[in-house]
Amino acid sequence: MSAHDTAIRHDGHHGDDHHDHDEDGAPHSSFSGYMVGFVLSIVLTAIPFWLVMAGVITHRPTAVLVLGAFAVAQILVHMVCFLHMNGKVEGGWTLLSTIFTVVFVAIAIAGTLWVMFHMNENMMPAHGGHAVHPPAAPHSTP
Repeated sequence: MSAHDTAIRHDGHHGDDHHDHDEDGAPHSSFSGYMVGFVLSIVLTAIPFWLVMAGVITHRPTAVLVLGAFAVAQILVHMVCFLHMNGKVEGGWTLLSTIFTVVFVAIAIAGTLWVMFHMNENMMPAHGGHAVHPPAAPHSTP
């Protein structure tokens, strides 16, 4: 390698080929990409806020599911638009580790709720509608 080649390689330019990604494979951010993420975040916040404040959904379990779906959608928008997570960044390891974390947290939460539910049912007999009746007074005959 000559001194001229070394000078060209160390001047901060990568020759004539321009890439849309950094050297580690991370995509460059664009103003339009951030604006799309921002608008989607606003919409995914405003709709659930309106649903709750206007009392559109009166059935509580349905409201929890709908609001949870909006929350998951907003998390995905943030991960894609702002954190630039996809299967190509760092060979997919970032996305894979995020999926593992989500699965691990879901198992931990489900297991905790399962244990708490069963302990509530088995340890608190008066709480679950299984009222304990006091013993009957002995009958006396005259």
